[in-house]
Parts: sequence; structure tokens; C-alpha cells
Amino acid sequence: MPPGKKTARAKRAAARPRRDGGAGVAILSRNPRLYSTRRLVEAATALGHAPRVLDTLRCNMVLARDRPRIFYLGEEVLATDVHVVIPRIGASITGYGVAVVNQFDLMGVPVLAAATPIGRSRDKLRALQLLSRFGIDIPRTVMCRYREEVPEAVQMVGGLPCIIKLIQGSQGVGVMIANTEVEVRGLLDTLWTLGQEILLQELVAESKGRDVRALVVGDRVVAAMRRTARAGEFRSNIHRGGVAESLELGREYAETAVKAARVMGLEVAGVDMLEARTGPKIMEVNSSPGFEGLEAATGLDIASLYVRHAVEFASTRQSGYASGHLA
Repeated sequence: MPPGKKTARAKRAAARPRRDGGAGVAILSRNPRLYSTRRLVEAATALGHAPRVLDTLRCNMVLARDRPRIFYLGEEVLATDVHVVIPRIGASITGYGVAVVNQFDLMGVPVLAAATPIGRSRDKLRALQLLSRFGIDIPRTVMCRYREEVPEAVQMVGGLPCIIKLIQGSQGVGVMIANTEVEVRGLLDTLWTLGQEILLQELVAESKGRDVRALVVGDRVVAAMRRTARAGEFRSNIHRGGVAESLELGREYAETAVKAARVMGLEVAGVDMLEARTGPKIMEVNSSPGFEGLEAATGLDIASLYVRHAVEFASTRQSGYASGHLA
């Protein structure tokens, strides 16, 4: 065998968790080189656990009368080898990803983010419905489907300019601003023709291209930052060139962020808020929050907090097939 080359079996053996007393931590992620995935692996290793990155789309699910099973690269992933699963499910593979999460859940493996909360957070309309139902302030939002109803919908969200969002989207993708009714109609006609469902949302002018990202872990906010959009851009996402600075959240904002995560049913969540005159308005709750910007802005070891909570969460859950349930 040439130097530096490994057989497929050797690679699989290297990927299996160690049996050294630490917890087996499975991280569902398509790319082990992504910042947040890599940091979770580093933190889990430093804490004495056995991390293993599983490409979500390579997890083959076997359904039969006896028991649910998962095979990865030709070998079975045993529930006894996995103490907890940390899903890092990308928006583009939500459907397959939540099926894998459900399969682990059926196997009795504790999953930090269950399928139903992930699905809630990915559907922007459903998320906003739940948040508003539980008394959390959100930007005024309208969903409509007929062209002749657009003028009334625009007025319902406070007039122009307004925000147009795809129901599915992340990192600022699918978020647009419309300054005239002609722009609104043009964007909606195009998106509807492409089979997309959209939301019209009020533009909270006083936010001035800024928002707040709070990271909720368990029952508290462990880090927060204020993001400011670059010149000429209204979206403040770091992936869109936004600049982040560390922020000490006030009590109202911290409590709102934690409540939003609880409403979604998430143990770990990135909660995006606007600073409105009336207080925090929740824009989005992210079930797989990246934390590169937060670690850079705050200097905190967020990855270790994330892993510690995952292991503690798992220790409170019974393991084994008998405790499996469909989330």
C-alpha cells in the first residue's frame, strides 16, 4: 500500500469513537472543515470526549420490523457508541437531515436538537406563528398569494419600504428590500413563478441595518453580539460582510431570547433580534447556529460551552431502544 494511503476499512476504524471513558459525541455535519464543526471537535477532544463527524447524507437509514438502524460508510453506527448527537443540519438538506435525527431518536440516542424543533425553526412562517402565539414580539408579517392583494398586504406591514423573505432561507439568502410597489410586485411575481412561498415584513427603520445575535445554551444566553451591515447593505449577516461587536444583553433581551428558544423547543439556538423602540423584536431562531463571529467578537470558548451542555443534556436522558420516540 503506498505511503500515506489508507484503506476504506482503516478510515472507518479511525472514525469510530474511542472507548476511553469519554462520551461518544456524534456531530452531524456535511463538512468537518467548517469552522463551527471543527471547533466542536476540538472542544470535545479537549474535554476528554470522543467526537465523530458524520456526513448527514452518508447516514443510511434501515427500517425493519425489529429495530431502526443507521449505517455509515458501510458500517453500523451502534447506539451504545453514541452518547449524544449534535445536529448541524444545513438548510439545503433539512428533509434528509431531520429524518436522520429522527432515526437516532428512535434508536434511543439523545439528540440535542430534535426533528420537530429543527423543522419549526426552518419554516419562517411557522416559527413566527409560534413566537407570536406565546406573546413574543415580532416584525409585522403578512403572507398572501394573489397579486391583487399585494397593496393591502404592504399597508398591513406598515407601508413601504418593506422586507420580502423566502419562507426557507439562511445567512441572509432570500431576504430582499422593496422600496416601491412596482418592486414588490416584480419580486413577488418572479418568486411565485419559481414556486417559492414568501412573506412580507415590516422594515423596522430604527434598527438602521443593525441586529442582535444571542446564543442560547440551555436556559441562559452565553454570548451576544451586535451586527452592523456594511455600507450599501441592509442585511447585517456576517456572511454578507456585516461587522460584529461584543454586546452585554439587557435583561429584557436575554429573557426574550431564552423564551424564543424554549418556544421552538431548542436546547441551543441562535436568536436574531431587532432593537426596536418598543424593545426586542425576534426575526429568526436558528437551530444550527454558527458561532465563528461570536467567538471572534467575544473571545469566549463557545464550542466548549456547547459540548458541555450537549453531554449534560444527554446524561439526563435515558438511553436504549426502549426509550426511543419519534420527535
